Amino acid sequence: MKKLLILFSSLLGLSSLTAKDPIRIGMIGLDTSHVTAFTKIINDPKSKNHVSGAKVVAAFKGGSPDIETSISRVDDYTKTLKEDFGVEICETIEDLCSKVDAVMIESVDGRPHLSQAKPVIAAGLPLFLDKPVAGSLSDALEIYKLAKEAGVPVFSSSSLRYGKSTQAVRGGSIGKVTYALCSSPAKIEPHHPDLYWYGVHGCESLITVMGTGCQSVIRRTTSDGLIEVEGTWEDGRTGIFREGKGYSGIARNAKGEEVAVGAYDGYAPLVVEVVKFFQTKSPPVSATETIELFTFMEAADESKRRGGKPVTLKEVLAKAMAK
Repeated sequence: MKKLLILFSSLLGLSSLTAKDPIRIGMIGLDTSHVTAFTKIINDPKSKNHVSGAKVVAAFKGGSPDIETSISRVDDYTKTLKEDFGVEICETIEDLCSKVDAVMIESVDGRPHLSQAKPVIAAGLPLFLDKPVAGSLSDALEIYKLAKEAGVPVFSSSSLRYGKSTQAVRGGSIGKVTYALCSSPAKIEPHHPDLYWYGVHGCESLITVMGTGCQSVIRRTTSDGLIEVEGTWEDGRTGIFREGKGYSGIARNAKGEEVAVGAYDGYAPLVVEVVKFFQTKSPPVSATETIELFTFMEAADESKRRGGKPVTLKEVLAKAMAK
C-alpha cells in the first residue's frame, strides 16, 4: 500500500508539472541557423526531436553589418520565425524581456553579447548564451560578474558538449581522463580571437572530458598548416585541440583505455539542457568552467603572438580582469 501511495503521489506530481504553462522564451540575434533549428525543436510538436515545456514567443532581430555571414542571413531567419512559428518580433530587447520568462542570446557575433545581456540581467531573466559566450574574455567575465551580482542564472555551451560519448566520459565511464585530443573545424573570423568563432566546438569537447585545471597552453601549427593547441593540466594531464574537417576525438585513462569522444549528435541534446535550465534555474555548466574554456582559447592566441611559447591561463585571466 505504501508503495502504491508513493507511486500515486509521483504521478500526481508529474501531472501537475506537465499541466504548467510552457516557459516563454525570447531569442536575441536572428543571424544564425540555430534560431530556426532551436525554435523548430521547441515549438513544433511534430518535430522528430521535439522538446516540450517551453515555447519561443518573441525575438529581437539584431545582426552585425561588418560580418557578412550575419547581416546576409538575418532577414531570412527573422521571416521564418515570424511566418512559420508565429514569433513576435520586438523592436527593443527591453520590450522582449517584458513578454518572456527566459532568454536565449543567439547572435552569431559574440561582441554584442555583453550589451545584449545587460537588459536581460536587469530584468532578472534566466539567460542562455550561445557560443561564443562573448567576443572577448573580459566581456565574458563582465557578463558573469553582472549576473552573479544580480542573482541571475546564466549558462553557455556549444552543442558539442552534449554529444553522447563525450557526456559518458564526463560522467566517469573510463574514470579520470589523463589524455584527450579533440578536433573540430576552426574557421577564423577576424573580429574574434581565433578559436572563439568555430574552434570553440572542439575546445568545448576537450574541456568537457578533461575538466577544469588547465595551467598553460602552447599553440603550434601542424605540418599541413592547421591549428594545434596543447594544454597542460595541474596534475600533469594533457589535453590537445587540433583543427580538423569534422568533429571527433579520443580520451584515454591512466590504464591506457581509450574511447571516442567529440562527436556531434545534433542540437536536441543541448536544447533539452537549455529548457531544463530555464525550468530549474540551475546552470548545468559552471561559470568557472566556461571562463576556463575561453581563457584556454585566449591563451592560445597569446601563445601564437609569442611565437609558440607556453602561456599560463593565470596571466591571461589576470590581464582580462584588469581591463
